[in-house]
Amino acid sequence: MQSKIVEEARKACLLVNLPLIYRAASRVPFSVLKYAMTLDGKIAASSGHAAWISSKLSRNRVFELRGRSDAIIVGGNTMRRDDPRLTARHGGGHMPIRIVMSQTLDLPKEANLWDLSEVSTIVVTQRGARRSFQRFLASKGVEVVEFDILNPRDVMEYFHDRGYLSILWECGGTLAASAISSGVIHKVFAFVAPKIIGGKNAPSPVGELGMVEMSQALDLIDVCFEQVGPDMLISGFLQPIPDLTPTIPSEDETFAIDPTVIPFESSIIFFYKTWDPYGAFSNFSPHPIQMPDEDSNYATWSSVEHYYQANKFLGISNPMAQDCIEQIKLAKSPEEAARMGRLTQRRHPNLVRSDWESVKIDVMYRALKCKFSIYPHLNSMLLSTAGSVLVEASPHDLFWGGGRDGEGLNYLGRLLMQLRSEFLGESPAASESTCLAL
Repeated sequence: MQSKIVEEARKACLLVNLPLIYRAASRVPFSVLKYAMTLDGKIAASSGHAAWISSKLSRNRVFELRGRSDAIIVGGNTMRRDDPRLTARHGGGHMPIRIVMSQTLDLPKEANLWDLSEVSTIVVTQRGARRSFQRFLASKGVEVVEFDILNPRDVMEYFHDRGYLSILWECGGTLAASAISSGVIHKVFAFVAPKIIGGKNAPSPVGELGMVEMSQALDLIDVCFEQVGPDMLISGFLQPIPDLTPTIPSEDETFAIDPTVIPFESSIIFFYKTWDPYGAFSNFSPHPIQMPDEDSNYATWSSVEHYYQANKFLGISNPMAQDCIEQIKLAKSPEEAARMGRLTQRRHPNLVRSDWESVKIDVMYRALKCKFSIYPHLNSMLLSTAGSVLVEASPHDLFWGGGRDGEGLNYLGRLLMQLRSEFLGESPAASESTCLAL
């Protein structure tokens, strides 16, 4: 019994000091993701209307969470849709700073967050975004902080340096997914209301994480269940995302791919998610390309991944293969295109072209070359990495990525280094020969 009491006391001490411990260990503030959703996993109706999903009792608990936080973060979508106040509303005491993350600064001029009578607001954005709107915010007294490339990890490191201890994320699914993938979310509070709203396009609390199998799902630990009025509050700690740093190619192998890489002196650039600093290197980045089909007619593909997946079934006379190509072409996201292509390949291997294994690297290379030829800023970004080793840090893809333990082949990184070397040694006109400028 005494050992049990000691263990409970130790756990209580850890819990009360969690923000301090996490901040010291991870060099970012302790971050909690909070959301309210219906029983069918929606945070709003298809129209965007979200007031109110949870009960008044649950909302009072949220005010308590805010009151224990140094700051609350929302994204531009949440601000445009809900026009939140983000106050603690507890009749006095501590009021957390409001933070808005917006890459484009496409924000309304009239908003509750611009009212600084109760508490300050900080807007973080990408360098150079809407200078006129930045001046408008400054006239309101709103602080604007610019980042070269806006991503949750850099933002959290910045606020760590400013002394912030605890952050509450009340953002939408897109920013939540980005924060989770960046490894800056430590705990989750999910209020589940006994309601069903349905809707194919109704938003969910966490957007695309790039996972295609249930085995890749992130588990919560030390999970607690609590009834709050009619709602169920589920909370738990998010286990750290596995280390995404694979083993880099050997010096001889890297030099053979790209002679600009100098052994012992090269830096390593990792990329994986499309919102990473070098996320545009990913075949999932949302950059449309136009590539010739079998009849030399140019067709538009929403991403390199769309084009790559569709090519698995090119030239197959079976109507199912043709239908699959069209469905992939219409897929709303690269992740959806990848799921379609992989599922069809697994269930109907007879629909996959017989030479696929021997041509897939060339297919990817041609698509990448088109992408980096028609977007000047992407071309400049790629060329700016000259001398660096490029590593696609996917822990799941052992062919295109590096693999969780470095056992992957990193072919995407290899192709990009090969492409970079080709661009550095050829005229600009030659690089446009494989695709049509959009």
